[in-house]
Amino acid sequence: MENKYTEEERKQIVEEQTKEFFERVHELLPANEIPRVKAAYDLAAEAHSKQIRKSGIPYITHPIAVARIALVELGLKTNPVMAALLHDADDRKLFRTADNANARAFLEKQAVSPERTEKICAAINSVSFSQNRGKKPGTIEGRVVQDADRLDAIGAVGIARTFAYGGEHGRPMEASVRHFDEKLLLLKDEMNTETARQIAEKRHAFMVSFLKELEEET
Repeated sequence: MENKYTEEERKQIVEEQTKEFFERVHELLPANEIPRVKAAYDLAAEAHSKQIRKSGIPYITHPIAVARIALVELGLKTNPVMAALLHDADDRKLFRTADNANARAFLEKQAVSPERTEKICAAINSVSFSQNRGKKPGTIEGRVVQDADRLDAIGAVGIARTFAYGGEHGRPMEASVRHFDEKLLLLKDEMNTETARQIAEKRHAFMVSFLKELEEET
């Protein structure tokens, strides 16, 4: 399947998602914390500016989505929202940095305290599914950012993303379906917080229903 997103369409996707996210930031966070969240967004946007997701949309849409889930659906505040925005700023698949160098440099520039910096970096390090399978993060920031990242992978969006990637890369439909068994259907039982578990139950049920219908039709 040919990637049909134009540069203008990608720009519009990011602008619309960013606008909605910051509307909620202004609604839900203290005014004095908003500049730090905006600065974290700016760093993430710059770090991911040349990266495109496997579905064809800009990579920055993922940190924004995770931050929105942490803020709006899980009801968290500034620390985990910043961690969500920064959680891929040192991803080893994307950057050649060590010890959260990009995130730490940003937090130092923002005069974030060492204690708060360590909590944010711990939250960032808790996100990877492959590296943290079955592990419970030691901080509330880590638990909710991990939950938010995993919630972004499931439900209707997870289904759409899985098949968009499969089509883009010429993967047989059966291979895309296997991805549900290998990862997506496992995430419900990996949630840390009660709110995330409730959201995951609904999204999981939607995926199960979809797969059942797909099996009946094929």
